[in-house]
Amino acid sequence: MPTTPTQATTATSHPAQTQDAIELLMDDHRAVEKLFDAFEKAKDDDVEAKSALVRRACEELTVHAMIEEELLYPAAQDVLDESDRPDVEEAYVEHYLVKVLIDKFTTLKAGEPGFDATFKVMREMVQHHIEEEETDLFPKLRKSGADLNALGEKLMQRKEELEAKIPKDAGDNTMRLH
Repeated sequence: MPTTPTQATTATSHPAQTQDAIELLMDDHRAVEKLFDAFEKAKDDDVEAKSALVRRACEELTVHAMIEEELLYPAAQDVLDESDRPDVEEAYVEHYLVKVLIDKFTTLKAGEPGFDATFKVMREMVQHHIEEEETDLFPKLRKSGADLNALGEKLMQRKEELEAKIPKDAGDNTMRLH
């Protein structure tokens, strides 16, 4: 079965072996970074491509935030020292701010003033969040002794459940996941 351009940009391919939680989340990070890069390379007047890329990025980010908030962050709070828990609290706040920007795309359309700027700000916030997770939170989780393979299985299962709820038709459907 041939893949559509949207399918080709997702990180939902099923690995032959189970990924641990950190590997799975880092794959998500790379997938959304590719969407950000593709948006940056899109021609200014290609509103169709920009619209599709923003919709896909919002879907990816919504699912990713949900699995982190439902599973990863509570697990991190359980296993990390109290001094490291503010990192998790900061991550929740960063997710909230990205969700505010995602919500703007329910009314803001490609080609309208502020569309590109909103996506650029969202990219900057997400890149900051990725950097903090990958250089601080994830290494602390690796050292914690948490069962990252079991957590990875739970994250993948929940991710698949959420992605199955995303309608395959056109349009921004991220709010249907909540």
